[in-house]
Amino acid sequence: MKNILLLLCTFAAFCNAAHAAGRKPNFLFVYTDDQRWDAMGVVQREMGEHGRYPWFQTPNMDRLAAEGVRFRNAFVTMSLCSPSRAAFLTGRYNHLNGVANNTTHFPENSVTYATLLRAAGYKTGFIGKWHMGGQRGQRPGFDYSASFIGQGRYFNCPFEINGAATPTQGWVDDVSTDYAIAFIKQHRDEPFLLAVGFKACHSQWEPPERAKDRFAGETARPVPNLNIPAIYRTEAKNGRHSPTDTSGETSAINLNYFRCVSAADEDLGRLLKTLDELGLTDDTVVIFSSDNGYYHDEHELRDKRSVYDESLRIPMLIRYPKQFSKGQTLDAIALNIDVAPTILDLAGVPVPAEMQGRSWRPLLTGGSTDWRQSFLAEYFLENRFPTTPTIVAVRTENAKLVKYPGHDDWTELFDLSTDPYETKNLIANPEYKDLLARMTVEFDRQAKAEDYLVPEYADKPGAASSKTGEKHPKAKKSNPDSEDIKDPTRTAPNQDSQE
Repeated sequence: MKNILLLLCTFAAFCNAAHAAGRKPNFLFVYTDDQRWDAMGVVQREMGEHGRYPWFQTPNMDRLAAEGVRFRNAFVTMSLCSPSRAAFLTGRYNHLNGVANNTTHFPENSVTYATLLRAAGYKTGFIGKWHMGGQRGQRPGFDYSASFIGQGRYFNCPFEINGAATPTQGWVDDVSTDYAIAFIKQHRDEPFLLAVGFKACHSQWEPPERAKDRFAGETARPVPNLNIPAIYRTEAKNGRHSPTDTSGETSAINLNYFRCVSAADEDLGRLLKTLDELGLTDDTVVIFSSDNGYYHDEHELRDKRSVYDESLRIPMLIRYPKQFSKGQTLDAIALNIDVAPTILDLAGVPVPAEMQGRSWRPLLTGGSTDWRQSFLAEYFLENRFPTTPTIVAVRTENAKLVKYPGHDDWTELFDLSTDPYETKNLIANPEYKDLLARMTVEFDRQAKAEDYLVPEYADKPGAASSKTGEKHPKAKKSNPDSEDIKDPTRTAPNQDSQE
């Protein structure tokens, strides 16, 4: 009898091991809103005396970085909430994926990582902030969604569960995390894909009670570009200060921004703990990111909406213990459009040719790869935010060329190797004519390679009001009340901005 029991136990162990070896990876993709690349404790420690927020702590993001891979140079192709979320989903630039502003609904017939994994047998779920104007209903491509409309609100936010209105109680990202944990537990025995969009740290910032006094009295260190206005801010051309006025001083900062990030970090920790408790950690690819960066007075800006690095650059972490070495840091340029092809590649699902992003797997596994050396960045005028014009730029590892169509006099050239804060526009400096020539060639190459164009449904300069979405064949006009229409670039330096 003992021998029979031993044989049965051995066989069961063998079957479990074979099942685990053949199991498709799960995917948990978590992203915040408006979290700049350096709003992480691990980055602040790495930056040392150059970090603006040395007191800031994010232990769960730091855990992911320690157990996985951190991209030091991760960017969005368009720094705006809905467009970036659409780029995550589709792996395509916003001038082609149907969402080039914050008011257009996401086209429901889009090919996304969710639609393709769903077809491959995955259970797919979307939880939290979807945005895409005021788009309602079950989120396209997902078997299950627990999401709120537009910006929602921080407390007691109404959700839609598969499209059905449902009241909730508590801080919104805590609620989203509760739904996410329930989804993971329900599908623990089958391959799943779960995307979780946190509202934090979108303004107006309202942290939960547990975080409302964190970091009390802390200030931000100054940086050289605080008093150098963005070139397109013509009303600020005669700046009040020189960039050296804040030397040796500290800057006031809205700490509620960081309190919201900190609370979201705790919710990330709850999700990681759930994977641990269910024995799913080794079988789950976890990706953490943000939909865009955010200005804290750099270039006299608040909000995002442009292409200086504080706006373009985002956190990007990925962990998959079965394939990726822990504690890696990579300097290769990673983009938000890479998320979809990476997920598909790791799932063993073919990546559609129309996806413009690239899978990170060769980078993460040490395989040889001819990786990108530059990328195209874009922004399209929104008439509700008229102070930021249409912008298109190319960025390499060490330089950036920025063009403002219709405003050649605003063209910017930066040598990022010597001027990482983008304070010195070199466009008219004859000593940099060779750099300008190289960057112009690269700009033209990237624009052609990515089929750059201004979408026909994008706002036109000088129009009386936005007609966004009306002309796009795949788009629906959004609820005009889904967002505050205050122009954030017109706020005073220490006022909160709204999208």
